[in-house]
Amino acid sequence: MRITRMISAVDAHACGEPGRVIIGGVVDVPGKTIFEKQKWLANHGDDLRKRMLREPRGYPASNCNLVLPPTHPDADAGFVIMEQTEYPPMSGTNTICVTTVLLETGMLPMTEPVTDLVLEAPAGLVPVRAEVANGKVTRVTFTNVPAFAVHLDAEVDVPHLGKLRVDVAYGGMFYVITDAEPLGLRLSPDEGREIVRVSEMIKAATREQLPVVHPENPEITGVTISQLSAPSTHPDAHLKTAVTVSTGILDWERPGTWTGALDRSPCGTGTCAKMAVLNAKGELALHQDFHHEGILGTIFTGCLVGETRVDPYPAVIPTLSGQAWITGFANYVVDPDDPFPNGFTIGDIWGQTE
Repeated sequence: MRITRMISAVDAHACGEPGRVIIGGVVDVPGKTIFEKQKWLANHGDDLRKRMLREPRGYPASNCNLVLPPTHPDADAGFVIMEQTEYPPMSGTNTICVTTVLLETGMLPMTEPVTDLVLEAPAGLVPVRAEVANGKVTRVTFTNVPAFAVHLDAEVDVPHLGKLRVDVAYGGMFYVITDAEPLGLRLSPDEGREIVRVSEMIKAATREQLPVVHPENPEITGVTISQLSAPSTHPDAHLKTAVTVSTGILDWERPGTWTGALDRSPCGTGTCAKMAVLNAKGELALHQDFHHEGILGTIFTGCLVGETRVDPYPAVIPTLSGQAWITGFANYVVDPDDPFPNGFTIGDIWGQTE
C-alpha cells in the first residue's frame, strides 16, 4: 500500500455535535504546555487540522481533537481542540467526547460507577467525573475554567441588521450572545441557514466594535463565536440556544458569503458563557441547575458552583454535564499522489473556497 501519514481516530458525538478524537499517528508535538503545543500546531502543523476537518475526510460542522501526553503532573491526558477556523482554548462537547473515548477504548482505566480524571486543555486543567455503567460512559460532568461577562447589554451596530443589544462573555472562548426574537427567529432547525447568516454578521461586527482580551492570557483575543438565545421548546429546559461556528471568511462586499455551521449540541462553553451572563444580571444563582436546549432538542445541564475573579472581572466556576456516543473507528491516510492531501472546500456548502 502506498500510504503515508496514517492517523487513527475514533468518531463520536456529544448530544449531536461531532467530535473526532485522534488517538494514534501523532506521538507528540513541541511545547512545554498544552497551550504551547496548540500554538505550535497552529503555526507549524496546521495541515493536520485541515486534513481531518475539510473534505473528503471532514465537513463544515466537524470538530477534531488530538490526544497528547499531559504536561502537568496532575493531568491524566492532554488534548488540543481543532475547529474549522481556530484552535479553541476549551470546548465542552469535545471534552465530553474525549473523556468518553479515553475511557470506553481503555486508554485510561475505567472504574464503575464513577471515574474521576483530569484532562489538560489549552485553557488549563479540567477536572472530570464520568458516570459509568456496564462499560458505557452514561454522563460526563466537568468543571470548566472560570467564566465571566465582559460586556452586558452593549450596543453593536450590525450592517444590514441595525443596532442590537448584546452580551459578551468568556466560557472557554469569547462569545457574543443576543436574543433571537428581535431577529424574527425561534431557533428551529428549519431556520438554520438564516441563523448562521445573521450570527456571522453579529460576530463580525462585535469583533470590530467590542474588542476583548483574556486578562490572564493575552493570546486569547476577540469574539470568535456567536450565540442566539430564545425561550425553550423542551419542557425540561430553561432556555434554548443556537451557536454558530465559523467555517470561512466573512466578505462584506459580497452579501451571502457569511459562512458558518450550527453547533448541533447546546454547546458546552457557550452554556458556561450564558450562565456567567445570567449570573451577572442576577438571573441565575449559585448551585442552581440550568438546563440548556440545543437546536436538536438535546440538553446540557450546567451549574455554577463557586465564585472567583479573573481580574478585573468577577467570575464564576461552572460545571457542565452531558453525554457522548462513539460512532466509528477509522484510519485516515494520505496517498502520495493525492492532489488534495490536506483536503479542500467548495462554495456549495462552505460559502468560500481556498
